Amino acid sequence: MIAIASLALLPPTAAAPAVSAHAAAVPDPVIFVHGWNSNGSTWNTMADRFRADGWPAGRLDQWTYPTNQSNATTASQLAREIDRVLAATGASKVDLVTHSMGGLSSRYYLKNLAEHAKVDAWVSLAGPNHGTPAAYWCGGASCTEMRPGSAFLNQLNAKDETPGTTRYATWRSPCDNVVTPDDTVPLTGAHNTKTACLRHTALPANASVYRQVRDFIR
Repeated sequence: MIAIASLALLPPTAAAPAVSAHAAAVPDPVIFVHGWNSNGSTWNTMADRFRADGWPAGRLDQWTYPTNQSNATTASQLAREIDRVLAATGASKVDLVTHSMGGLSSRYYLKNLAEHAKVDAWVSLAGPNHGTPAAYWCGGASCTEMRPGSAFLNQLNAKDETPGTTRYATWRSPCDNVVTPDDTVPLTGAHNTKTACLRHTALPANASVYRQVRDFIR
């Protein structure tokens, strides 16, 4: 957290900042976006760690959405959820922390809905950012979009992979059993990190990954 100078240290002619102390003390709300065939409970362990580190419970949103629909549809729903959280908290920006397929709808939101001004930091844990062969084993619009070379991914990755003013970061594991190979996760322009040997579902609950994510978004 940023230390705020006491009034005694201000020059005699300077006025005290009206809201800077409050702004520095309260972190951006975090919206967690889970992956395919999952729900907001994916984030229970990570959310508990954020609370223990001082994030107010009202600024940790473990969002749940239908995972068989197109990621473009989910992006539109995410847009409404972001606006809801901003209105409820009075914040000007949110941080998005995503797992697996959750990275795709949130990237679509940032790229195609031109709403990066509302997102300070975006995090992808084990995201199929350039597709994964595992998506051939499931059906529905969202799985089709996760397949390597899909029209959805080709459009999403065209030109700038990290558009706008948002700060981007990805985490990938060499032992991921779902998103393979792991070097398909990183994005050009993002802060890209390789973890220890973790299974796909282990990244959101891993203590080391949490600390790195926390330090990136705050």
